[in-house]
Parts: sequence; C-alpha cells; structure tokens
Amino acid sequence: MENIESKAVFSSEKRKISLVIPFYNEEEGIRNTFHEIEKHIGDSRYEWEIIAINDGSSDKTLEVLGDIAPSGYTISVVDLSRNFGKEAALSAGLCQATGDAIIPLDADLQDPPSLISDMIQKWEEGYDVVLAKRLDRTSDSVLKRYTAAAFYSVINKMSEVAIPENVGDFRLMDRRVVNVITSLPETRRFMKGLFAWAGFRTTTVEYVRPARAAGDTKFSGWKLWNLALEGVTSFSTIPLKIWSYIGFLVAIGAFGYGALIVIRTLIFGIDIPGYASLISILLFVSGLQMVGLGILGEYVGRIYMESKNRPPFIVRSVKSRQK
Repeated sequence: MENIESKAVFSSEKRKISLVIPFYNEEEGIRNTFHEIEKHIGDSRYEWEIIAINDGSSDKTLEVLGDIAPSGYTISVVDLSRNFGKEAALSAGLCQATGDAIIPLDADLQDPPSLISDMIQKWEEGYDVVLAKRLDRTSDSVLKRYTAAAFYSVINKMSEVAIPENVGDFRLMDRRVVNVITSLPETRRFMKGLFAWAGFRTTTVEYVRPARAAGDTKFSGWKLWNLALEGVTSFSTIPLKIWSYIGFLVAIGAFGYGALIVIRTLIFGIDIPGYASLISILLFVSGLQMVGLGILGEYVGRIYMESKNRPPFIVRSVKSRQK
C-alpha cells in the first residue's frame, strides 16, 4: 500500500523530457533544427530540456549554439575538448541529461521531432523504451541500403543480443534505462548494441525518414565500415570461433592431400615436381592465416584500448540557459 501511494505522488509531479542532440560542423542547419524542435515541445505538462553536444566542431557550431535563445525550455551546451565521434558525444549527452525520459536525435532533422509526442504517449502507457523504426530507406543510396541490410543480417546472426533493424539512436528511454547505459564501463561504445543489451519493456513507432535538411553527412563509407566492425567485435566472439573451424578444416584437407601425394609416390613414383600446386597451397594457407590474425588483432586491439581505461570523452565546458 505504501508503494502505491508513493507512485501516485510521483505521477502528479511535472516530469522532465530531455532531448540529446550531438552536433558536428552543423552551423548551417542549427537554427532550423531548433525552430522545428520548438514546434513539438510546447506541451505544458512537462518540463523540457535540450542537451546540445558540440563534438569538437571546426566551424561556428559552438558560437551558433551559444546564440540560441531558449523559449520554454532549458538548453545546455556541452562543449567537448575535441572530436570524439558520435558514439562518445551521445554518451556525453546522456550523462548530462537530467530528464525522466531522454530522447536522442540527430541534428539534421532526419529524426523528425513530430514523432516526440507519439513516443511520450507510449512512455506514459508504461513502456521504458520507445524505438523509432524507419519504414524504408529510400532517402539512402542504393549501396547504403544493401550494406545496412547485410550488416543487420550478419550481426543478428552472430550476436546474442538482437539489434532492431532500421532503428538508429532515435528513441525514447526512461531514466532507469539511461542510468544503466551510463553506468556501463566500456570506453569503446557501440550505442545501438548497448541500447539493445539493456533490454526493458520496449515498443516501436514507425516513420518515414526525410532527406537531410542541411549540410552533408559526416559518416563516410570508411567510418560506417569501422562502426560495423566495432558492433560485431563488441557483441560477438563468433568470428574467433569461425577461424577455429576453418583451421580445423584446412588441417584435414592438408592431411588428406599429403596422404594422397604419399600414396601416388609409392605407387607411380615421382613424375612431376608440382611446384605450381605447392606455391598455390602455400599462398592460400598463408592468406587464411593473415585474415585470422587480423580478426584476432581486432579483439586484442579492443582489449588494449579498454585496458587503458581512458574516458570516452572529455567535457571542456557546460553552459546552461533558460528563458
């Protein structure tokens, strides 16, 4: 009975919603982004907070963020000491957010703020996590669509934690969920995987992702490849196990081929030296060894980086304003 009463008191309080937005060289679209967001955060039942993270921008992003005049909400500009990458910037924003519910979204308006009210409604129904799932990827290039589909297929077959397909960082998370995420000790963070690993009661709202409002994407093909590699090595050891089986099969093949050569020599004698076949086999096996060492190196590299225990980001300053 005591628990029921305390919950009733809490539900009568005005709860806070935090929006977490990483910015990196986004000076062209910042004002438009805030203008669009302000259309959808006017619900007086909640307090509103925007955490804007400047991820070491080299343009005037920090200056423009400093000029934003908040209207009916609090804005905190978190300035990182350098560019640490989106995953680290998002982590910094989650650590800074004080809301009862936290919503990360992109600065380019491809995560539509119009979906915020639907997310909050699902949260009020009792869900701890509300995922924003893309209905299609028509705003992406053909190559990116196929590579994204391949990534989700591969990682969900390898990982023990299912990562929702076509779901990015745009989601609503209850304070309890964010407390779990920020308490995790990893310094190399694959946020989609960490969000999925945390679990909790989850539902989904669907949307069609619009084209980028301004500027260019900061994720090159190389960065996306490295992010995918980070995701696989963070949540699966299957690549290591696969090479154990490959090595076993190659060893069996080598033993069988060696036995065949011995038998042929005993029966027919030596007729052809076999230099070409020998070189081909050596190159093939050496290639397999190098690939295996490369995969092993990825995991050793992760251990090395984690063992340093460096923080994933450094905050240079935090400035908050409210109107």
